[in-house]
Amino acid sequence: MKTSRTMTNQQIAELLRSVAAALELSSGEDNRFRIIAYERAADAVEHATSEIKDLWDDGKLQDLPGIGEGIASSLDELFTTGRVRHFNAILQPFSPALFTLLSVPGIGPKTAYKLTKALGISQPHSAIARLEKAAKAGQIRLIEGFGADSEADILKSIAELKGRSTRLLLPLAQGLAQSVLDWLTKIPQVKRVDFLGSLRRQASTVGDIDLAVASDDAAAVIRHFTAYPKKIRVLEAGEHTASLILPNDIQVDLMVQPPASYGSLLQHFTGSKHHNIALRELALKRGLSLSEYGIKDKNRLRRFSSEEDFYKFLGFDWIPPELREDTGELAAAKIHRLPRLVELADIKGDLQIHSDIDVEPSHDLGESSLTQLAAVARDLGYQYIGLTEHNPSISGHTSNKIIDLIKRKTNIIEQFKTNMKNNHENKLEIFNGLEIDIQPDGTRALPDAALDLLDYACVSLHSSFRLSRADMTKRVLAALDHPRVLFLAHPTARLLNEREGVELDWETIFDYCLKNHKWLEIDAWPNRLDLPDSLVRTAVKQGVKLIIDTDSHSADHLSFMRFGISVARRGWATAADIINTLPLTQFSKLIKGGE
Repeated sequence: MKTSRTMTNQQIAELLRSVAAALELSSGEDNRFRIIAYERAADAVEHATSEIKDLWDDGKLQDLPGIGEGIASSLDELFTTGRVRHFNAILQPFSPALFTLLSVPGIGPKTAYKLTKALGISQPHSAIARLEKAAKAGQIRLIEGFGADSEADILKSIAELKGRSTRLLLPLAQGLAQSVLDWLTKIPQVKRVDFLGSLRRQASTVGDIDLAVASDDAAAVIRHFTAYPKKIRVLEAGEHTASLILPNDIQVDLMVQPPASYGSLLQHFTGSKHHNIALRELALKRGLSLSEYGIKDKNRLRRFSSEEDFYKFLGFDWIPPELREDTGELAAAKIHRLPRLVELADIKGDLQIHSDIDVEPSHDLGESSLTQLAAVARDLGYQYIGLTEHNPSISGHTSNKIIDLIKRKTNIIEQFKTNMKNNHENKLEIFNGLEIDIQPDGTRALPDAALDLLDYACVSLHSSFRLSRADMTKRVLAALDHPRVLFLAHPTARLLNEREGVELDWETIFDYCLKNHKWLEIDAWPNRLDLPDSLVRTAVKQGVKLIIDTDSHSADHLSFMRFGISVARRGWATAADIINTLPLTQFSKLIKGGE
């Protein structure tokens, strides 16, 4: 696998995942924890909001959750020499084409190994094309362990891969944009700076990054913008606009407008397209013309320094950017019926957090201790948190062993709570939860006797994503059917830019949740942001309660909550729609079976 000193975050993440795959093929379960470490590091790099090379330059590589001392040392060697001898030794026994096939959804290391061997695929640049050609020719079904169904699944996965979006995940886009914004505010000529477009509307994925600046000295702003130290090159620099290219070919566009008309520009370039078209059509009926410079009334151009004044002139309340999708916001703003959207400050706790309490889980273990998690939760002003490690692996444990592991976890939590009380620390309630896999037949990957030891549980889909809509719905409803199971985590199981969500009968799901007092989660993890905002809107309309969690695997991940808030706001959710806006006393009643 080719490496260099200038590898991007995505390339480094792929390298780390390749190392994990090679370890799995060469050592299997003997290297379980090393494999998990590399996979976790790959996730950390992929979701980082700064270039890893920049963190290395600043001596802050190990500040990134998921990057331990060993992997940090290997990355140090990569950025110093352009290669890592340890990685090369692990990867060398395997065909480079094998690692290319890992990008196809549903193909793991063992499957990729079998396919490359059986089909003679050796060149990485043509590996996927060769695999597709073999599948279309009916050659894969002839390989031992495969069949017509798996061949069809591979073709479908390749089609999904080709159709993947190249848009940036919201947290990554926001982190990159914030760095540029911070740079712009270093000069006094910048009076105000804002995100624009889908980033300002907090869409789950973002195209190019657009920024607006209010200033009476556009030339000074453009000079400073084009001097941004992390740029790769300046694409364009005009009188009022400029564009930069950042690492990974990410484009950042800037527009500068005098403060007197800044509100008009901000409204115009926030969008969305459909919102602006609808607004323009309403304005035209009154003989008005809208643009980024203001509102033209006959031959007079009215300028607006704020969006509030812009909307007010047209007869509307100011509309939060997240709602500007032409889905009823203009009608609501006309009659003063816009909702008071949920805010980050409304959140009182986080109920899906993975700690380092080792219950020998089916999936990755968290890396932060209870002490670390509690400290960050207190800093965030939370009244409670819930620990939801993945259920113990059912393939490697008997029911009695699983129960023993849950008892051990319970004892650790109770002892920690006792220590907090004895040390007179600020009160923070810690609930004992678990994230339980939903098996293909709808059974929970945990015996009920173990579930009864918990304060609560959530259930989630981590496999068999291609069942029919009817079967998937039955599967989910069966898993929710227990008093301790309070919510469905990351309900569609989508991975942004990687995997589409599962097919569910949402009307049936919503109805079940309403009748049985179950909740749906908005998972704030960067490549989930799941429940999607469109389904949040429907859930809110039908009265289904939601819970916003971070799915944290490190204390630093608790900060992801703001992205879950963005999804909720785009779905028109208020604090009353979100369960974890409740104070501890009310939330405790729900945990204990109240309504």
